[in-house]
Amino acid sequence: MSEHADCYVEPIEKPLDQAALHTAEVTFLSVSGMGCPRCAIRVRNGLLLQDAVLFADVYLQKGIVIVAYAPGQTTPDNLVTVVANVDHGGRHDYQAVILQTMPAVEAFTFAA
Repeated sequence: MSEHADCYVEPIEKPLDQAALHTAEVTFLSVSGMGCPRCAIRVRNGLLLQDAVLFADVYLQKGIVIVAYAPGQTTPDNLVTVVANVDHGGRHDYQAVILQTMPAVEAFTFAA
């Protein structure tokens, strides 16, 4: 039996609110403790379950997570706490460090 047989995680899909991105903030997080693609999905899901989070993308090999969120509803420090509290079945200890925060309009290219 595979060591990850009981480790399946269904990715959450959240519609992207394009209009909200124009006033959003983006935080880049360095996340440790992710050992496999399922870990990356868990971290992404945990962030997307937050009402204030508009977008989250995980780059597992680099240990980087990009999160776009409504700045009046959450903070980068809260995102760090969310990552640390992600349900991981007792297998991992996810920890995040804030690398950089900026307005989404500076982080993403928007179509005119």
